[in-house]
Amino acid sequence: MSMILGDSEVLIGFSRLSIAMLITNPAMDDNPIIYVNDAFERTTGYNRSSVIGRNCRFLQGERTDKRDVDRLRSAMENARDVTVDILNYRADGTSFRNQLTITPILNDDGKPIYFLGIQKELVPGDRVADNQIEDAHLDVVRGRVEQDLSIILSSLQRLQGKDARGLAHEVEALPRRLECLQLVYEEMRLSDRRVNDGFIDLGSLLSRIANAISFHEGRVGIRFNQSVEPIEVNLESATRIGLVTCEVLSNAFRHAFDGMQQGFVELRVTKLAAGGLRIMVSDDGVGIPASANWPNQSTMGGQLITQLLNGLDATINVARGAAGTVVLIDVPVGFTDHR
Repeated sequence: MSMILGDSEVLIGFSRLSIAMLITNPAMDDNPIIYVNDAFERTTGYNRSSVIGRNCRFLQGERTDKRDVDRLRSAMENARDVTVDILNYRADGTSFRNQLTITPILNDDGKPIYFLGIQKELVPGDRVADNQIEDAHLDVVRGRVEQDLSIILSSLQRLQGKDARGLAHEVEALPRRLECLQLVYEEMRLSDRRVNDGFIDLGSLLSRIANAISFHEGRVGIRFNQSVEPIEVNLESATRIGLVTCEVLSNAFRHAFDGMQQGFVELRVTKLAAGGLRIMVSDDGVGIPASANWPNQSTMGGQLITQLLNGLDATINVARGAAGTVVLIDVPVGFTDHR
């Protein structure tokens, strides 16, 4: 019951808020930004390419209160949550006030490995009662985002200082994984308008994820087809299923056609007669070697897939087809049908 209630609150929160998010990495020199979402770009006027690698102090200006900056710095040095109403500046030089919440993403030892920043622009004239409601929703949403980010970001910590090459590869994959989360959150907003009962349309979500991956990872000569049934599941399951589908499908586009000019990738998602659902990603590429153990536990991608599958109590079967590879994932998740 608590999960359904929490999911409904998250849906309401996302329908009310346009949430600007950024992530910084304190393990790198000067704690630079490594990710911002579209809402950050819209709020600040800065595009993603111009802010990645910079400390977020560039948002400050001559009228920014130094006491607010000191509060932020002190909280981050002590790995504490902090919320500050601070004056920042957009790319065009205009100022705006925003409520900035910084939350540390901690490893198992309680050390911050990343910081999550969430911005909510403060508009003059907004009613106090409305702001209090939005603040409550923001707290719920922040908890959801922090939980989801921990799934993705905690694995990076295991590679830091151990495998520089592998770390660089996984950092490169980070924006794709975070954009997948962003699609989950956008689907929350759509679901809130439709059902508002703690479930979201997994079919719609996976279609959007598949289209995004096909657009970014596809190339001339690689055809893609998808057949996804409309299935509504709770937010926890939808997030994990969305992320694991993102990983498997991206892997097919990136690695299945080495040395090949043409190929075919297919995604199928169907309800199982005995309950739950089946995700099938197939390709007609070079195929996984018979001796290969996939998902590979030595990579973050493999660890992430395994972690997500364990959280879903799902099973995975990987087989060579007549050509290429077939990945079958069965998820014993409960779903609802509003048709």
